[in-house]
Amino acid sequence: MQVSTAPSTNPVPGQYWQWRGQKVYYVRAGKSHPQRPPLLLVHGFGASTDHWRKNINGLEQDFEVFAIDLLGFGRSAKPKLQYSGDLWRDQLHDFINEVIGRKAILAGNSLGGYGCLCVAAQYPESVAGVVLLNSAGPFSDNPPTAEPEPIQSQIQPPKPSHLQKILGDSVKWVLKQSFSRFVIFQYVRQRWVIRRTLEKVYLDKTAITDQLVEDIYRPAFDTGAFDVFVSVFSSPQGEKVDVLLQCLTCPLLLLWGEADPWMKARERSQKFRQYYPQLTEYFLKAGHCPHDEIPDEVNQLLRDWVVSIS
Repeated sequence: MQVSTAPSTNPVPGQYWQWRGQKVYYVRAGKSHPQRPPLLLVHGFGASTDHWRKNINGLEQDFEVFAIDLLGFGRSAKPKLQYSGDLWRDQLHDFINEVIGRKAILAGNSLGGYGCLCVAAQYPESVAGVVLLNSAGPFSDNPPTAEPEPIQSQIQPPKPSHLQKILGDSVKWVLKQSFSRFVIFQYVRQRWVIRRTLEKVYLDKTAITDQLVEDIYRPAFDTGAFDVFVSVFSSPQGEKVDVLLQCLTCPLLLLWGEADPWMKARERSQKFRQYYPQLTEYFLKAGHCPHDEIPDEVNQLLRDWVVSIS
């Protein structure tokens, strides 16, 4: 197997911000540009600011760049709370107001993209533009499901095919029980499972480094990580994406890793265009995390787009 030549294998040094009595980790790089808004990078489920290191390094010459660990993930605190899009929306909004201090461009991957869209739609005074990279989030015409959309798109626990044969329809009930959740949590946070999951959703397997696996593995063993998992697993779905898009007033850029098996990029693209036809989008030769898999291409597209709307 080839060895990935990532621009950096070390995390960008960060600091903590106190939010609602909890420690929230964030990274700041680059210098403020009076004519150019700062960037705020938001990770997906199970990831952290570490997942953006290639983008921070590639963009800090042109922008003031922030990346944040959502409460419950990465190096941020993991209190026992009801985790939801509303919670992360408020966290991002307050971070923009209290730390960044002016309108920002929000860029989010998967679950982080959904959080960014919530902020932009519901707190438009804080957002200069939104970049969604294989963004999660339910549309109104999605069929109802037992588990929240973020879990469906981000976690693939052992398929209960044998259990299904034995228990039939009661398997969904079993998977909702605390012991079953604990077993699933123990499973999905193992290094070999993390690597195997990444191999399913990364087109370029050489981008799956030991460092990447460790960055996802490490926070999963923090105190409170299981409570976060249970809360997200049991959270009700947040506001529908189409409803959010109908409230959106700022520029929107969609970057799709077209080889993502979790997101049907072309199908979701049509839905986004239906409700926000003035968007800009690109389909990229990558999987679920194009910012990490093809960072140079993503950085250039993001850079050019921000300059065009500034």
